[in-house]
Amino acid sequence: MKFVWSAAYEVELFGHVFPVSKYRLVKEALVKAGLAAPADFIAAAPATTEDLLLVHTRAYIEDFLNLRWTERTAESEMALTPEIVEAYLVAAGGTIEASRRALRDGVSIHIGGGYHHAYPDHAEGFCYINDVAVAIARLRKDGAARRVCVVDCDLHQGNGTAVAFAREPDVFTFSIHQENNYPPKERSDLDIGLPDGADDALYLDKLSVVGDVLTDHRPEFCLYLAGADPFRGDMLGGLGLTIRGLKHRDALVLEACRDRCVPVCIVFAGGYAFNIRDVVDIHVNTVAEARRIFPQV
Repeated sequence: MKFVWSAAYEVELFGHVFPVSKYRLVKEALVKAGLAAPADFIAAAPATTEDLLLVHTRAYIEDFLNLRWTERTAESEMALTPEIVEAYLVAAGGTIEASRRALRDGVSIHIGGGYHHAYPDHAEGFCYINDVAVAIARLRKDGAARRVCVVDCDLHQGNGTAVAFAREPDVFTFSIHQENNYPPKERSDLDIGLPDGADDALYLDKLSVVGDVLTDHRPEFCLYLAGADPFRGDMLGGLGLTIRGLKHRDALVLEACRDRCVPVCIVFAGGYAFNIRDVVDIHVNTVAEARRIFPQV
């Protein structure tokens, strides 16, 4: 199994809550645990402007690339520097690369990505470029996949992704999230808003519909956002999942894809636990489940 990643993700965020060091720490932990060898990591390349314009408006992309602080970039809630621009371009390219590999191999993992709050015309919620939407649009443009399903298990609703594909019946957006939390909600094809404090049992019961979603939509490709922020120790969250519960979540989604022969690309999305080792453990568990469920890759 190969892993797409980049050292460019560990960028200076000036005290921001987003733990960009997690990408390096996950990479190191995978090697230490014997889940990956150093040669298994493939460096992501930046997405092109053409890729970005498949989803984002030209006015917004020009602001972003030229470091212009406007109403289109200011809702990112983070700084705008050349290094941050590069990190988001590479993250979008990484999800494109990992998605192509998933179609070829059955499963792939991007140690990065999942920036699902970025809208076509503006940044939002720590997200400048919606790599999820860009990768899907690139695959569809290239004719690699027409029917696609997004399974978004980040704590926060994938609002930007929902808007990006609101008029695309062949792209099914599914989001399970904490209802009483950021962001203001958009309409996905299927939203499951959970109450504050929802535990493992409730979460997994509600998520069990994912198999029916895949059966009914019949996607040729699935993009899975395996956010670490439903964890009960998350600083920005209010759900009650344990690390064990999140591992069961990963198994439920990935087994549903395997059993229906749907290639799946995994991206990491959010995770803001008080102890960054918890975030790392959650992401490493996702990889371990992928290796168990897809042993042939």
